[in-house]
Amino acid sequence: MKKNYFCGTILKNDKMAKKKTEHVDNIQELESALTKTEQFIEDNQKMISYVVGGIILLVAAYLGFHKFYLQPKEEEATSQMFMAENYFEKDSFNLAINGDGNYLGFLDIVDDYGITKAANRANYYLGISYLHLGQYEEALDYLNDFDTDDLLLAPVAEGAKGDAFLELGESDNALKQYKKAYSISDNELTAPVYMMKAAKLLESMDELEDAMALYQEIKTKYPESTEATNVDRYIARVKIKLG
Repeated sequence: MKKNYFCGTILKNDKMAKKKTEHVDNIQELESALTKTEQFIEDNQKMISYVVGGIILLVAAYLGFHKFYLQPKEEEATSQMFMAENYFEKDSFNLAINGDGNYLGFLDIVDDYGITKAANRANYYLGISYLHLGQYEEALDYLNDFDTDDLLLAPVAEGAKGDAFLELGESDNALKQYKKAYSISDNELTAPVYMMKAAKLLESMDELEDAMALYQEIKTKYPESTEATNVDRYIARVKIKLG
């Protein structure tokens, strides 16, 4: 019994010794790494100073650019665009696009204030305006330049591209855009609108089962929407076509 106890003690002491050795080794490795880091900093002090100084200058330049250039430009562009937005709301699309001689149109906003959020919005207005005027290529150009994360505006922009493609006779591209429009945001204002457009297009392309699936989804998922109030007759029509 004593022998076993003694052996156990030796093993325990041996493990403790190994742990102490490992601990010492870890400390030595850490000290070595710190020493190497200190040496690197000392050897490259000038270069590090240049890098840090460069970063500080870049941050300062960005903040200065945003505050003293971009922000005033944004405010000016928003102010200048006010009348063009009024013309747009009144369906005076030519005046909205080109201005009235006293106030800038959306084209001027894009040209003069291209890096601002106001100019980005002007791209949207231009796209919709050209769509109403039947200039579909131009509509697509400006809608493609428009970028937004807004859950209502983004679907409308994508759907408008679909309308432009459809008018140009590009049914596949139109369908792609309608699908994108109702997939972006699952809301009752825009989703059923573009699902209906997609369903009607699918029906016209004789993709009857896919059209039926969308009609049924409108009925069950968006029963309070305007599209749902008339969807039964489309469902009935497709059933007749399917035989």
